[in-house]
Amino acid sequence: MKKLISTILAISLIFSVRAQEKTETIKQIFEKAGTEGFSGVLLLAEQGGAFFEEAVGYRNFENEVELLTTDIFEMASVSKQFTAMMVMMCQEKGLLQFDDPIDKYLEVPYSGISIRHLFTHTSGLPDYQEVMDKHWDKSKVAGNEDILEYLREYNPPMLFQPGERYEYSNTAYVFLASIVEKATGEDFIDLSKKWIFEPLEMSDTDIRTLEEKANVENFAAGHLKDENGEYVNANKFHDSDYTVWLGNRKGPGRISSTAQDLLKWDQALYTEQLVSRETLEEAFSPMKLNDGSESNYGFGWDISDDDQVGKIVSHDGDNPGYRTKIIRLIDQQKTLILLNNNAHPYKDQLMEEALEVLKKW
Repeated sequence: MKKLISTILAISLIFSVRAQEKTETIKQIFEKAGTEGFSGVLLLAEQGGAFFEEAVGYRNFENEVELLTTDIFEMASVSKQFTAMMVMMCQEKGLLQFDDPIDKYLEVPYSGISIRHLFTHTSGLPDYQEVMDKHWDKSKVAGNEDILEYLREYNPPMLFQPGERYEYSNTAYVFLASIVEKATGEDFIDLSKKWIFEPLEMSDTDIRTLEEKANVENFAAGHLKDENGEYVNANKFHDSDYTVWLGNRKGPGRISSTAQDLLKWDQALYTEQLVSRETLEEAFSPMKLNDGSESNYGFGWDISDDDQVGKIVSHDGDNPGYRTKIIRLIDQQKTLILLNNNAHPYKDQLMEEALEVLKKW
């Protein structure tokens, strides 16, 4: 008995030392990112528990307000996985089917496109932002119905036949959010709260207007360097104007959240709280193209297989000043969440080194 206890204690000590070593390694990696000028939050978790979560840099560079791990960031295209989930929930409620043609729900000048094509960026739809940039009165704020109206009016041609190839499409996710509204008869933002954010207790997560974001004290502003090399609010740059005049669009972006809320989301995807395991498996599976080859994008997720850790699903987001990333090693139940609010080039090295730590231990 004593020998068994001694063995258990020895094994526990080994695991404790390894855990300490892992935490110290990632801490050194993150400190190096801070010295390079990176501003943001890094969270690493396994089996649902965060073993590292730290912030560095500023919530507001001009006033030097220090960043906290609880601060709220723009998710940009990380939002797409939530839009996809809303459609998946509609399917499980019997409101639609993934292979339904989109013209069953939307009046658009494009045919042969299914909801599945929208999910997987294989629709061939043209870029809505190009049409809006050319024709929209930018003193007004456009939403989904305006985008649909302008696509009907100007009817830009398809880029390719549906299912022919993968090409990332923000237009597809505008369509998906609009389909949710058509299928349910409810506002997409209100329904996202009711179906996802509130049930998962994601209390800091929302689809916020510019005015609502301005009233959130712990909102981490996106920053870019000005002509003097100083970080200033990204909204001061002309390239950021589209976030204002397209400020009411729903589907491809606009969710803002925290690292901890994203971890709640991540953990819910190991359960059937939102949809069945069968539906989740479909979401995390490649899309078969017309020629029989596969495209490694599922329902709002990039998909890859790693010899070391198994299946990985991930997505990044890119808004003026913001870079976001969630990586889920789903076979090992490990997660990396990276939120960056000064579009710093060191973010890539930080992510790669942190991911190696996550894979190794």
